[in-house]
Amino acid sequence: MPGVRNLTQVEATERARLLDVTGYDISLDLSTAVQAATGRTFRSVTEVRFRCAEPGASTFIEVAADSVRSATLNGAPVDTSGWSAEKGLTLAGLAAENVLVVDADFAYSNSGQGLHRTVDPVDGETYLYSQFETADAQKVYACFDQPDLKSVYTWHATVPDHWRVVSNMPVEREEPAGEALKTVHFAESARMSTYITALCAGPYHEVRDSHDGIDLGVFCRASMAQYLDSDDLFLITKQGFDFFHEKFGVRYPLAKYDQLWVPDFNAGAMENFGCVTHAESHYIFRSQVTDFEYEQRANTILHELAHMWFGDLVTMRWWNDLWLNESFAEWASHWCNTHATRFQDAWTTFLSIRKNWGYRQDQLSSTHPVYCEMPDLEAVEVNFDGITYAKGASVLKQLVAYVGEEPFLAGLRAYFGKHAWGNATFDDLLAELEAASSRELRKFAAQWLETAQVNTLRPELTIGADGSYERVLVRQEAPAGHPTLRTHRIGVGLYDLTDGRLVRRERIEVDVTGETTELSALHGTPAADVLLLNDDDLTYTKLRLDERSMANVVQHIAGFESSLARALCWTAAWDMVRDAELSARDYVALVLAGLPAESDINLVTATLRQATTALTFYADPAWAPAGWTELARTARAALAAAEPGSGFQLAWARAYTSAARSAEDLAALRGWLDGVEVPAGLSVDTELRWGVLQSLVANGAAGAAEVEAELARDRTASGEREAAYAHALVPTAENKAAVWAALTGPEALPNWRNRALLQGFAHPAQVDLVAPYREKYFATVDQVWGSRDSEPAQEFAQLAYPAYVVEDDTVAATDGWLAGDGHPAPLRRLVAEGRDGVVRALTARAKDARSA
Repeated sequence: MPGVRNLTQVEATERARLLDVTGYDISLDLSTAVQAATGRTFRSVTEVRFRCAEPGASTFIEVAADSVRSATLNGAPVDTSGWSAEKGLTLAGLAAENVLVVDADFAYSNSGQGLHRTVDPVDGETYLYSQFETADAQKVYACFDQPDLKSVYTWHATVPDHWRVVSNMPVEREEPAGEALKTVHFAESARMSTYITALCAGPYHEVRDSHDGIDLGVFCRASMAQYLDSDDLFLITKQGFDFFHEKFGVRYPLAKYDQLWVPDFNAGAMENFGCVTHAESHYIFRSQVTDFEYEQRANTILHELAHMWFGDLVTMRWWNDLWLNESFAEWASHWCNTHATRFQDAWTTFLSIRKNWGYRQDQLSSTHPVYCEMPDLEAVEVNFDGITYAKGASVLKQLVAYVGEEPFLAGLRAYFGKHAWGNATFDDLLAELEAASSRELRKFAAQWLETAQVNTLRPELTIGADGSYERVLVRQEAPAGHPTLRTHRIGVGLYDLTDGRLVRRERIEVDVTGETTELSALHGTPAADVLLLNDDDLTYTKLRLDERSMANVVQHIAGFESSLARALCWTAAWDMVRDAELSARDYVALVLAGLPAESDINLVTATLRQATTALTFYADPAWAPAGWTELARTARAALAAAEPGSGFQLAWARAYTSAARSAEDLAALRGWLDGVEVPAGLSVDTELRWGVLQSLVANGAAGAAEVEAELARDRTASGEREAAYAHALVPTAENKAAVWAALTGPEALPNWRNRALLQGFAHPAQVDLVAPYREKYFATVDQVWGSRDSEPAQEFAQLAYPAYVVEDDTVAATDGWLAGDGHPAPLRRLVAEGRDGVVRALTARAKDARSA
């Protein structure tokens, strides 16, 4: 991918040995940001002070600029003739103490990487924000862009005088800088890595508060101010600070904590030290949402807050330990949500949303250990995945159960105390956890962190004539290619059916090891109606139910009092579909029978998504239309029965919208747009209107004119994004050709438009229309990959892959491409993952066809 140096671990290790970076002084002239016609670049002058352990040696510095005006090292000019954005700048003849000054012009970004610029269509105002992970700080200032060359930073930014500027540290002073301009000077920062430095600028709306001596700020675009529910954002933030301060025993080390909800953001959020950026499109709600969205937002706020300790205060030495940064924040956010906020069933959400992501990722051909070597930055870019986040967090959750929460926290406190403001590795953390718990943990770490894939646990029961267990075995399985059998600490729950309720009579904890583990403690115990392995979800494993338990779950899944028990059963059923052990039509029947009674909004949301995926990929195409009809019928009945105005009503309305295929259902949806026969209490507000219209367009019941009319009602950044998606859905060959040309053309699209067009290009109802693009994908993907920034390149590789064309020919075409030479390894990985999905879908469809 273009534009930055693909730093290797070997290069980084040598440079860290050689250098000690003592300070950066960064001056940015952002006055050009509002000049739409001519303001393509901004000027950045960076002074870097650093020591060299071997005077006379040479090194390099990253400068991913548009052009370099000049550079001096210790007052002498630096030869810039060999400079390029991909190579950086060579520095020869270093002294023991060095001062480097680089004056360069850098390009504003529209990819969400570097310094992203966007113009609000509501008021024409320009907004900027930085995004530097993994190694994009070099797109804004000259720097040694690796995590273990920490330093301090002093920022200065010249901007229009009505703008606010936010960085890691408080503003020290402002001064006039010419007509309608000012320069904002920031205090010198604490010591941190380049990738968590930040600068955001624009006429942001700001709300301030304070808590426990920490100055708090929340920001959004001025046009979104009416939707910024700052009270709830501050509440979750304060609850997080109180919880983490108590548990970690180390105070948040900065004077202020700002959070900005910014447009066009590629991820969910970014943990810039004291200047966190969040995705406005995900977490600022213009319309009614459910508690699912509120909990996801709370989890993200707490995830980034946890990073202030794990990632920012103590930072990984190299990206090999990326998993530890993200796994820790993932675990800590759900832990905090459960104990400190109103979302006390957060572990249910973790299982149904995040852990399922990990299970899926871990069963792809690209599976990897939680800990793995990262040879270079390109390898890192594709490793922000379900293993790095969700599986790693699952391992940490199990580790806490294994050593005990208090010893675990004691180890964390010692780790923070020893490595604060520095860099560390997992070995450093493990040493502190071993000391605090007095337990040997290396075998646990090797078993869970250095091996790939996921085990399956199955119960094997023998029930005697008297109705008691004669024998209970737990059989552990592993895939042939990854045969590791692990030690699992699990709960085993015995549930009895009483008046339609499944009541837990008993729970034991056992260690499952090897191929079979006999549960002798259950011998002679009256057999339960449901025997649930991994009760309370302690370990990371796929699980199965015995025949008796499965039959009772099918009939009475809503009878579990615990949402976590229900989530385990829903997850087991979903996994059986993916493994072709349960037909898609039987799974859909289970969903339609059991889900309307489900009382956890997160399980409703997650399971409805899975039912849609089952019909799209895993159902026999000959039966799938009947399945869509049944899903639409059930969704319509469930939303009519739900409490008017409730989140459950909205969740089922969304499901009905996406499942509608028949003329009758599409006519009903069109009526909603016109205010005709809208279910009582259902607010067909801005976001739901767009969803309804997009469903109509995808099914040929509305077209471009209706999209433009809706955009006229919602001429906002969100409206433009929704309209682009809707236009891409128009089901004509001419439209698909135009969308494809825009996605693959020489000019990179803004990241929000690129994403919207990719999401709308293919649709489950348009498989025949997009099938001809299978060959075009393989002919084009290398060119797109090589000409785009990493985020849009990855999105094209994944979303443009012909996943909906579930045919042997798609597998063959993929194999043909993979057999070729010259494809970058990260791209090969993503394409191979697409193939995995098609192979799995073919197997599941065959299972479903046999069930007809």
